Parts: sequence; structure tokens; C-alpha cells
Amino acid sequence: MCELLHKFMMGLRDFVKDYFLGFWDYETPKVMVVKNKTLGVIYRSVQFLVITYFIWYVFISEKAYQESETRPESSVYTLMKGTAVHGDDILDTVEYVRPSEGGDVISTILRREVTYDQKQGTCAEHFMVANANCTRDSECVQGEVDFDGHGRRTGRCVQYYNHTFKTCEIQTWCPIERYAVVREPALVEAINFTVFIRNSIHFPGFKVLRGNIKDISNPKEMRRFLNKCHYDKETNPYCPNFRLGYIAAQAREDFSELCKTGGVIGVFINWNCNLDLDYSYCQPTYSFRRLDLRKDQDSSGYYYRFAKYYSREGVESRTLIKAYGIRLDVIVHGHAGKFSPIPTIISTVTAMTSVGICTIICDWIMLTFIDKNEVYSDRKFDEVIKEPTVPKAPELCFINSYGSNHSDLSEGVQL
Repeated sequence: MCELLHKFMMGLRDFVKDYFLGFWDYETPKVMVVKNKTLGVIYRSVQFLVITYFIWYVFISEKAYQESETRPESSVYTLMKGTAVHGDDILDTVEYVRPSEGGDVISTILRREVTYDQKQGTCAEHFMVANANCTRDSECVQGEVDFDGHGRRTGRCVQYYNHTFKTCEIQTWCPIERYAVVREPALVEAINFTVFIRNSIHFPGFKVLRGNIKDISNPKEMRRFLNKCHYDKETNPYCPNFRLGYIAAQAREDFSELCKTGGVIGVFINWNCNLDLDYSYCQPTYSFRRLDLRKDQDSSGYYYRFAKYYSREGVESRTLIKAYGIRLDVIVHGHAGKFSPIPTIISTVTAMTSVGICTIICDWIMLTFIDKNEVYSDRKFDEVIKEPTVPKAPELCFINSYGSNHSDLSEGVQL
């Protein structure tokens, strides 16, 4: 036992000694020319791929030589334009646009479900509400509120309007919506409504301010341009007027289906500006995509409720409106870049350093798959100590050495 412990301690001492002495050694790369065509092809191929990656992707595509800014300051103003005929009524923007003041979110009503002349009182609960059907008063708990229902129960079991069965009586706005609702036809004229979107973007780091409207100095010409133009990616990219039908088509949505259920569509304004060029080339691009999920048909789409209150014979009344429509969410993204020496130097040094991976790969291939007789490894790794040593005669006479730290190994080496 003592002998094993002694051997272990001696081995540990030798390991620590060798590690400590080796820690202060200096290593320097040795140049060795290996005339092997296979290895040379691999080396140049890897070198070509690394250089191509940095030139094409890092410098040209990603513009790593630029200082960039990705969090610009942005302002959005929206306005809906259009007039529609709905039966005998003429609807303007006050009737169908929410909110009226504009912003980065705006919606328009495409279809309405209206419940007229509701008053506070008591009436029968809808028969599809859980535990609403009854045959006697004891089945209705007074004061109970069903959050899936329409009001607070009074404890009475009453006839369901003009039907023969009964439901629990509730205190609420009567008649209830699910019984007395009137579904109006869709506002098909809305396909030609236009949305005016004004966007200003500021890159504070570069002190650059841009807008998405064509720069026209004459006010009359500007008004004439805005009243007549419609956005087109090729012919009119600086027009801020978008037809609802165009937006739905670009989002790959059927406008008639949107009239039935409504929907939320994102209007994405992307500013990708290369400020090394003239600032006039800094133009926005637009994309459109539906944002709400359509897997669950019961909750898909976009709708909301609001009421119009009035007084009739001293009794407060209201008209309840459930509105289906399109909601537009304007989302702005911005990226600007300009030449700067600091990222240029960093990217250049990184590229030059990464070229060294070619040597590492080829050394690994050479020493692992080619150097079976350890001819290359003997030449590549030398240990120099202070004590002079007698050099050994080379075993292979056709391996010639040129210089003290430069070797030339040809393909004639027998492996």
C-alpha cells in the first residue's frame, strides 16, 4: 500500500514538474512546403470559400463596413376616405371609421348586426345559455349571474317571448341581442375606400429625416397629387393612398369573406437605407399580411360592439351595434447604415484571421490521413533546447531541407 502511494506521489510530482517547466516554453510556427496536389487543392478550395464568404456575404450583403442604426423614431397618421350608400342612408367616415382621429391603428366597418330600442328592464334569457331553460320558478336562482348569459336572474320562470317553452327571467337591456338582432347586408362599396397613411421616420444617429410622401414644393400640386394618386409599387411608390381592395389582395384575402367575419391586417412599412448613397434612394417598401388566427372560426375575425344612446318618453334607450370590419395595424421597421472606419477595421481583421482556418484544416488532414509513416510530423514538430545535440542523418535521402525552419516535402515521399 505504501509502495503504491509512493509511486503515485512520484508520478504526480513528475507531472507537475513537467507541466510547470513546459508552461514557460515558447512555440513558433514552422514553415513547411508540402508538394501534394490533393492537399493543395483542398487548401485553395477552403481558402476560396472563406474569402468568398467575407467578400460577398459579410461586406456586400451585410455591409459590415457600415455603422448601423435599427431603432428609428417614427410617426404614423392614418385617414380613411370614401362614401357608401346603405339602403336609404349615406354613410361617411364618421359612421364607419374607428378611431376618427387616425393613428397607427385604424378600422372600418364592413357589416353590422343591430339590436334596436333596448331599455333597462326584465325579459327572458336566451334558451342556448346553460341552465336557462326551466319549467318552474324554483329552477331559477334569484340574483345569480351567468357570465355567459345576458344579465342577473330575478328568480322567475317566464315564457320565452312568443314561443311555448320557458326560460329564466333576467334583469338587463331588453330585448336581448341574440333574440332581437337584425343582420344588415355587407358594405360592399368599402372595397374602393382608400386609406391615407403618412409616415415620417427619423434616424437620430445620422440626423436623417425621411417621409413616405412625394416631395412637391407647390402646395396646389401636392393637393392635386394626393387627391388623384393611388399607390403602385412600380409607377407610384411615393403615393400614400391605398385601396382596401388592394390591401386585401396583397394580403391574399378574399374581401367578401372579410365582410362576413372581419379581420386584422398588418401594413408593414420597411425602411432599409444605405446612407452612403444619396438620401433620395432611402425609400419605404410596403408589405401586407393578415395577423389574426383563422383556425378557430368561432373567435376568428375582428368585431366590436358599441351603442347609440337616446331618450324616448323620458326613458333611456339605446341601439346596440355589433360591427364587423377590417382593422389595419401599421407597423414600421427601419434600418440605416453608413460607412465607418471602426466596423471596417474589425471586419477586415476578422476576415484575415479567419483565413487561418484553412491551415488548421489542412494540417489535420495531412497529419491524420496522409502522414501514415510520420514523415510530415517529424518535420513539422521540432524541439529546440539549449544543449547542442548531434543531428541524426536523414533516413530518407530524397527529403531535402532548405534552411533551418523551412522544409520542402514533395510527393516523392514514400508513405
